[in-house]
Amino acid sequence: TKSISFIIALLTCLPCFAQLHIENCYQKAQANYPLIKQYGLIEKTKEYNLSNANKGYLPQVTFSAKATYQSEVTEIPVQMPGIETISKDQYSATIDVNQTIWDGGAIKSQKESVRTAAEVDKMNVEVSIYAINERVNQLYFGILLADAQINQNQLLQDELKRNYDQVQSYVQNGIANQADLDAIKVDQLKAKQNEAQFFSTKKAYVEMLSKLIGEELSENTEFVKPEPIRPIANEINRPELAFYDAQIKNLEAQNSQITSGLMPKLGLFVTGGYGKPGLNMLEPDFSPYYIGGIKLSWNIGNFYTKRNSRNKIQTSVSSIETQRETFLFNTALDVTQKDNNIDKYFDQLKYDDEIIALRNSVKRASEAKMANGTLSGTDLTRDINAEQMAIQDKILHETELLLAIYNLKFVTNN
Repeated sequence: TKSISFIIALLTCLPCFAQLHIENCYQKAQANYPLIKQYGLIEKTKEYNLSNANKGYLPQVTFSAKATYQSEVTEIPVQMPGIETISKDQYSATIDVNQTIWDGGAIKSQKESVRTAAEVDKMNVEVSIYAINERVNQLYFGILLADAQINQNQLLQDELKRNYDQVQSYVQNGIANQADLDAIKVDQLKAKQNEAQFFSTKKAYVEMLSKLIGEELSENTEFVKPEPIRPIANEINRPELAFYDAQIKNLEAQNSQITSGLMPKLGLFVTGGYGKPGLNMLEPDFSPYYIGGIKLSWNIGNFYTKRNSRNKIQTSVSSIETQRETFLFNTALDVTQKDNNIDKYFDQLKYDDEIIALRNSVKRASEAKMANGTLSGTDLTRDINAEQMAIQDKILHETELLLAIYNLKFVTNN
């Protein structure tokens, strides 16, 4: 029983120390985004529209009924036995059944238009969802920066505590005075103040990222720091490009509908009725009847608007191509800017370690002078802060480099 309780307790604690990668955040944020439901709605709408289009192949049935009274009727000028005068009040009820044999490709082009329109809607949703990745970048690397600042702040507090204890012994031995001790105490309070700010910043970012990915993140969650590997930026794979392609395919489907509208239509028909009179106008009583045959129809009026309709579609295609070119142009500029930012941060990091080493050397010399009573506490804290500023600069440059790399990945989708 004890072993089982231990295992349960261990499994309960595991999520608290879980690792989280930025790629996982992308997937979870997209899956959690409310707009993701739109995919299912688009698919259902497409299925309904395709089903409606397929029903165009089924027989089309129409029921009609009418009652009329006419002022005159056809009369035979000769009186013939057994033949009555046609009644002026007439009645009929009919059922018409029409079966399409060939529609010139109208239903086929309509179904293709439905499919391409659904693809346009899906690609539009994908563009919106992809934009979440940029928000994930800002939050994730904001958390990494806050983590690094918290860790470095703790090292600073340890160092200030060590210096405070050292200077306190100097004061007791008459080498330093209370003002030197107070100078270090001020920096200790500032470090505590900064620590509170770093924790507050991290807490806010973690809460926002939790809401974005739809998963509760613990304070002990380890946010894995990715390697600073420059992405290949030779090709743009953004979903916007697929969105433009889908729009053009939809316009091509509409163009096919114009073509099918120019074709004749061939079909069979049957009309069954019951009326007074029937087909025999000389029979005055109610009687059933039917008519069947084959019908060819051709709406040549579509030829009048064919050119304008095609020109309108071509204008829309040209507009989309212009949007694509503009997008690629702006993206290329963005890639150049972010590529240069990566170079800038790599160059800055080349000097950070050397600057930190020199600042550390100056600080150690100041500590030695403080031990000899030739340096004030204020001057010592100035050199400690200078070293810390150099370390914080390196932390910032490392995080800015990673953010620049992942922003470039976002821009190119590579």
